[in-house]
Amino acid sequence: MISGMSEHNGSGAKKLVRTKDGRLVAGVASGLGAYFGIDANLVRLGFAVFGIFYGLGVLLYLVAWAILPEEDEGKSIVEDFINRHRPQ
Repeated sequence: MISGMSEHNGSGAKKLVRTKDGRLVAGVASGLGAYFGIDANLVRLGFAVFGIFYGLGVLLYLVAWAILPEEDEGKSIVEDFINRHRPQ
């Protein structure tokens, strides 16, 4: 995948994922930046502002990390956890 490009699924629609290119921690900001076509540093700044002024930045980041799948995986951390603990 080219850096700065978002991943597309088979139908040509954009897919929101955590990217490996440009990541600093878990790829949330770079994935959101690629999906919305903005610089990942602006997304990081947004998380920092929400963290400082409202205390929500870290919480929002952790939620996004848990629900957004890695770019080369089909499932998010939450989906994988639920599927592993679902009774057969």
